[in-house]
Amino acid sequence: MPAHHDTGYKLLFSDPLMVRDLLLGFVDDPWLARLDFSTLELVNSHYVSEDLRNRADDVVWRVRADERWVYLYLLIEFQSSVDRFMALRMLVYVGLLYQDLVRRKQLGPDGLLPPVLPIVLYNGERRWKAPVELEALLPKVPVFLAPLQPKMRYLLIDEGAQSAETFARLPRNLVAAIFQLEQPQTLEAVQTIVTEVESATRSPEYATARRLIAIWLRAALRRNRKSPILLPELDDLQELNSMLSQRIEKWAKEFQAEGKRKGRLEGEARVLERQLTRRFGDLPAWVRERLGSATEAQLETWTEAVLDAPSLSAIFGEPPAPH
Repeated sequence: MPAHHDTGYKLLFSDPLMVRDLLLGFVDDPWLARLDFSTLELVNSHYVSEDLRNRADDVVWRVRADERWVYLYLLIEFQSSVDRFMALRMLVYVGLLYQDLVRRKQLGPDGLLPPVLPIVLYNGERRWKAPVELEALLPKVPVFLAPLQPKMRYLLIDEGAQSAETFARLPRNLVAAIFQLEQPQTLEAVQTIVTEVESATRSPEYATARRLIAIWLRAALRRNRKSPILLPELDDLQELNSMLSQRIEKWAKEFQAEGKRKGRLEGEARVLERQLTRRFGDLPAWVRERLGSATEAQLETWTEAVLDAPSLSAIFGEPPAPH
């Protein structure tokens, strides 16, 4: 899997407030009201599969619900291509989790395995089309075999498929802000989102989240597909937001100045075009092309030459050879 997202995202979701906002914002079920988010606890998730490779791409939390632990298996998927067999992978990973809980004797008071909420958080550019349940990957079987087949279903959160309406109803949700910043944004939209995040996280409970978001934000802004923004290494969200504001303000002034300069050059080119037309008649396409891409120095030279030059070639040089 590509490494451009994983470290940052796993870092973000090592904070309980981020996990809480992910569930409350993107899992739509009244069952969430039964979760005691104050009990969220990060669990060691380095399970060893049969080929002895450590699982390092998942984050496992547990939370109390109805006097019982519920395990949240959060698999952060960084592949650019959709994994058709994700349901099978989830079956294996949850099995490894249960195996580890049995080994460590972390069962419920009734000796039963705890429930698991398996979540695939996908942030690839293509939309997710793979089946979310294992049954879709199995052929039809005889009736007596059907109940004997393994079952697995996971909850998919496809970051890029979230609508503007979803984000609009989650104005103070940190994960919603993160999802928006992962998508191509204008500089003004980026500034607005970052300012809102900084404002919403000023209370002491967000101290860790603010630091993690600042670290992640630098990387996210650097890879913004519309306007990459390079900022120094900072882990203070307020300082990062202030520096971002200054950088965008500077760019806005430079853009405005460049727009004025371009407008002035276009005006000078139009005046020169009229003068040339009066002297030499309709202008050929190659002359118009050169006027359209002229620099300030070229326009100045041509404007001085137009008064005395006997021909267009004396001003612009020889026309390009025909193809």
